[in-house]
Amino acid sequence: MAKNIFREYDIRGIFKKELNESTVKKIAYFFALEVLKKDSNSKYISVGYDARTHSPILKEWLTSGIKKANLEVLDMGLVATPVNYFSNYIDNDGKKVSASIMITGSHNPPEYNGFKITLDKFPFFGEDIYALGDKVIDSKIIIEDNPKSIKIDTKKEYINYMIKEFSHLKLKNKNFVFDCGNGAAGSVLRNILDGLNIKHNIMYEEPDGTFPNHHPDPSEVGNLEDIKKELETGKYELGFAYDGDADRIAVLSQKYNFKGDILALFFSRFIDNPTVIGEVKCSQIMYDIINTYGKAIMYKTGHSNLKVKIKETNASFAAEVSGHIFFNDRYFGYDDAIYSTLRALELVDNGFDYSLEYEKLPQVFSTDEINIDTTEDRKFKIIEELKQKLQNPPKDFPTIKEIITVDGLRVVFEDGWGLVRASNTTPKLVTRFESTDKKIALMYQSKLLELLT
Repeated sequence: MAKNIFREYDIRGIFKKELNESTVKKIAYFFALEVLKKDSNSKYISVGYDARTHSPILKEWLTSGIKKANLEVLDMGLVATPVNYFSNYIDNDGKKVSASIMITGSHNPPEYNGFKITLDKFPFFGEDIYALGDKVIDSKIIIEDNPKSIKIDTKKEYINYMIKEFSHLKLKNKNFVFDCGNGAAGSVLRNILDGLNIKHNIMYEEPDGTFPNHHPDPSEVGNLEDIKKELETGKYELGFAYDGDADRIAVLSQKYNFKGDILALFFSRFIDNPTVIGEVKCSQIMYDIINTYGKAIMYKTGHSNLKVKIKETNASFAAEVSGHIFFNDRYFGYDDAIYSTLRALELVDNGFDYSLEYEKLPQVFSTDEINIDTTEDRKFKIIEELKQKLQNPPKDFPTIKEIITVDGLRVVFEDGWGLVRASNTTPKLVTRFESTDKKIALMYQSKLLELLT
């Protein structure tokens, strides 16, 4: 068994090769013991799965492991990840859960799958996942097949909740286009939109784990070509695209693709005295503007990190550039692309013009996220070495105003910034650069990356 399936934010690997029957059963068994350690009166763990072809098999293996620890599985079937999270906050027909496991490979290739885990409404991540991995690796326990679970209809409760919460929307004369990418968003989206009388064109709605139309990752521009063509017809106010498990969103107009940090800026305007948490990759524009009428906090990248920070600060919401939006204002503080869609539509209902408001913002040039391959052993060492070099940079290096070390190194220059951080999930360095001038941003990129060699 490969230890690298136990990652900072979740568990992820190739089906059968890494996520094999023995390993998955042990993961479930030892996690169930952690649930009982937290609360000895626990009875249920809710489990859902995405559209991947092997997800139902993993569900049966997980169920066997959980039942070995004398807990029961509440099986919600094929759902989006936020529907799985939602089960932690509702009654489930009198069966309150202490934890949840979502079986999902998110936006990874079809052969991948994995688990996003919640314990007592908090993400189960970091050192907890690594410790769980050690127990699984060391264990010789044999777990028999015992796949019988209790069916629950969390999806129905989720749909009804969304329709009730957004019943005030009046968008009958407007039309929108949605690209589910054959992911899990298609399992709930139509029912919600129909329930709210919102006109829609839903593309690639049927969940299909082979992803026959395009890869379900809206942060990659190539995966947005089809929805952009629809928007070019001029028939739609906005377009929305989702990743494989519907916890990440892309919002597009006919002219622009609005990244998560820009969406955060827009959403914040409709919340009184907002506190907004952004990751280190977010534009300085977002932080500067929000700080004029609220409070913006820069924090670590990663959905688990941001969920914990929201609870610590009671922030209104958090956002990642990639499209994870975590609403705590009027919601539960986890990343939900379907809920974020409805909040985005609410802005339209309030007369908000996305393209016009975007054009009013100070214009900056931001590079796309640039990844540099390295090794697991080297990636954090490289960051430390770079930190030392920045204490005494070359004579021709641009003037440094500040170095922010909350997650990697965000180097603030006179006319922008550059970021170099170690990915917590892959053997890569992640970089991004921004300035009011494209040439200056690329100069910052060149100078900072030179120090990595």
